[in-house]
Amino acid sequence: MTTSKRLADQKSAKFQKNIHRRGAVPETSVKKGSNYPVGPAVLGLFVFIVIGSALLQIIRTASSGGMA
Repeated sequence: MTTSKRLADQKSAKFQKNIHRRGAVPETSVKKGSNYPVGPAVLGLFVFIVIGSALLQIIRTASSGGMA
């Protein structure tokens, strides 16, 4: 029984130490918000293709009378 009591005390002490350190995160481990997975040029190209495709589809549908 003394071994489990000692283990419980160690875990409790570790937990209590963690409680007091919450929020004290060093600045190096905080993520920066400006790291985008895609560049602005690739994003612009994607938007251009999507909007251009939608516009061409609308024009094609309108010129065929709406019932293709």
